[in-house]
Amino acid sequence: MASLWGGRFEKEMDSLVKEFNASIFFDQRMYNEDIDGSIAHVTMLGEQGIVTKEEADQIIAGLEVIRGKIASGEIVFNVDDEDIHMGIEARLIAEIGDVAKKLHTARSRNDQCQVDGRMYLRKESKEIMERLLYLESVILEKAEKYADSITVGFTHVQHAQPITVGFVFMAYFQMFKRDIERLMDCYERMNVSPLGSCALAGTTLPTNRHRTAELLGFTAPTENAMDSVSDRDYALEFMSAASISMMHLSRWAEEFVWWNSQEFSYIAIDDSYCTGSSIMPQKKNPDMAELLRGKVGRVYGDLMQLLTVMKGTPLAYNKDFQEDKEGLFDTVDTWKASIQIFANMLEKTEFRMDQIEKQFDKGFLNATDIAEHLAVQGVPFREAHSIVGQMVKVCEVKGCDFEDLTNEDLQAIDSRVTKESLGDISIKACVDARMSFGGTAPAEVLRQVKVGKEWLENLPELA
Repeated sequence: MASLWGGRFEKEMDSLVKEFNASIFFDQRMYNEDIDGSIAHVTMLGEQGIVTKEEADQIIAGLEVIRGKIASGEIVFNVDDEDIHMGIEARLIAEIGDVAKKLHTARSRNDQCQVDGRMYLRKESKEIMERLLYLESVILEKAEKYADSITVGFTHVQHAQPITVGFVFMAYFQMFKRDIERLMDCYERMNVSPLGSCALAGTTLPTNRHRTAELLGFTAPTENAMDSVSDRDYALEFMSAASISMMHLSRWAEEFVWWNSQEFSYIAIDDSYCTGSSIMPQKKNPDMAELLRGKVGRVYGDLMQLLTVMKGTPLAYNKDFQEDKEGLFDTVDTWKASIQIFANMLEKTEFRMDQIEKQFDKGFLNATDIAEHLAVQGVPFREAHSIVGQMVKVCEVKGCDFEDLTNEDLQAIDSRVTKESLGDISIKACVDARMSFGGTAPAEVLRQVKVGKEWLENLPELA
């Protein structure tokens, strides 16, 4: 089949080159966007008198026939189609005749692939946003449920301070909240229309780019035609936002792997999100958490691939840019699936508080609270810090906890310290007292949950 662009060529493309050059096998997923863009374009051409109203109507009707045939599987693309743009245009010419050849007036594949990409990513961003919001709703539900359930807080993978499970959930709520805000910011910048930029310099024909932007739901047309066809920063920004969000998912998935181990036994993951061993019948492996932890590498790779493609490309369009799609599609698919899987797994995971409570006597979790309590009584914090450090040493020698130290032990460390002056240093009292804004006290966690719910309820939808 002769190429629609082949007028000045005497030879057909080499078969290997044709296959190497083609993008139809991956960009055909944007056929709806391509047809929508074409309908908006020819509608504008008709309104501007560049084609007749009858010609525009005939082309639009033909495009809808093509859409139906693709959806039903009647049209199957092949390497001769080269890309989705040429594939649809060739089928349209076969469907309605020579009038279809007017469709490509005042546009290029350079701006056509950009408008397709932006519309596709805009659609997928809305779906990803819905999944992120669902994840956040699950987090809020769990945070409220476990607002007063005490667990161990870590730094350097060492027991640090007592916190609540709800507090942990709200920490991740904030991470995914920022992921949502990044996606919203990215969406705003991608939601401008490059259609009508043509190859790189616009057109001599009296087109109306504001009209096509309006018809396609964009906020405005892009300002500079050369920039419109020669950058992919909207895709890079999306992939960057995806990489950060996947990192957040990976971090929590890592903790799920820990918490599920026999050494921790903090959680019970639902069987439907685990697998067994082919040789060890007793195993219940947290494979979904591990796989989620691994998936982030794909998305990082996708981002680095496109950054590398773009780094040495001069203005304006270069064939290198065809490499923008497969990684982008992979990022969309991976991020979207990962959010949903993790949210579902999280919803069906319960914390084993009886097992967690067994860890409270390890690591002197209330040490900082004792130092702060002494500081309130007038002991300079650095001195209080030293006193508690010495208390830890004595406890390690005696094999006991702070509560087991006698007045004699305490007085030998510092004359200002007695069991009475220490007050209530139970784990629960320590947690309840951490009422500073953003702290782990149950009442403060519930405040954070309330604020989180209000934020979700008032979040504007993507246009």
